[in-house]
Amino acid sequence: MKRLLHPICTNFIMLDQLLGLKIPPELIVMLIAALPIAELRVAIPVGMHTFGMAWYWALFISVIGNMLPVPILLLFFDFFARVASMVKPGKKLVDWVFERTRKHEKNIQKYEWLGLAIFVGIPLPLTGAWTGAILAFIMGLKFWPSILSIFLGVLIAGVIVTTLSLLGWTGAIIAGIVLIIMLIFGWWRI
Repeated sequence: MKRLLHPICTNFIMLDQLLGLKIPPELIVMLIAALPIAELRVAIPVGMHTFGMAWYWALFISVIGNMLPVPILLLFFDFFARVASMVKPGKKLVDWVFERTRKHEKNIQKYEWLGLAIFVGIPLPLTGAWTGAILAFIMGLKFWPSILSIFLGVLIAGVIVTTLSLLGWTGAIIAGIVLIIMLIFGWWRI
């Protein structure tokens, strides 16, 4: 039975075949987890269902991959934002990221490190480690408490995504229903 490939995974595999690199599946999963927006929400199902990894291995590799960009973002986001803002499209992107991220600032400030962990732990688009790191930077939170909060949130999101992935189509339906309910009641704003 041929496994279905996620489009992101397909691109990595095509690039691997084109360049003849023989990239190990673990590295592909780690790279997917390190990408913004995709993060471990995509990496865990790809690891489990595309590459046939055990759930605990896919979770472990995805958590590592998802945490890789966090220290870089916390330390150098200001530099990246200034460089990107030198060109018009970059400035628009930076302004959009700041605007989106600041919408969550009040809730995070209210609950501090726990709020940041919960924010990152909700496995929805624009609530992962990347946004959490940018939010921590914007709010001026200290480096190590931010790292620990984001790590806790990544673990929470990883457990949720792994559980839903283990449930297969049932998990996908549950995730879809929860997302629709959140959108209907305005609990989550895109």
